[in-house]
Amino acid sequence: MKGLLKGIIICVAILMLVNIATASYAQDPAKKLGRGLANVLTGWIELPKNIYDTSVEDNPLSGITIGLAKGVGMTIVRTGAGIYETVTFPFPIPEGYTPVLEPEFVFKGQ
Repeated sequence: MKGLLKGIIICVAILMLVNIATASYAQDPAKKLGRGLANVLTGWIELPKNIYDTSVEDNPLSGITIGLAKGVGMTIVRTGAGIYETVTFPFPIPEGYTPVLEPEFVFKGQ
């Protein structure tokens, strides 16, 4: 069990490192697959991220209510977009393998 968890953590870290240099080359199937897998694995981070961002922008009560709602919604959207991109990575849909969600990754700027 510990080995499996360690392997998953290493894979996530590698995917995140590979996806740092996003604008340096054109979109292709491998990039789309990596983006899809990264969003499937990190989609849940939208929940605490939106709670925190809303708390900082407005107030803690808004963070707990509005931020929570935004986070749940974006978790579903980001994970769904990741599944879609992972399944359709061999096909140039949308044209040129462009991302279906902006920002491409949960940790990119708004």
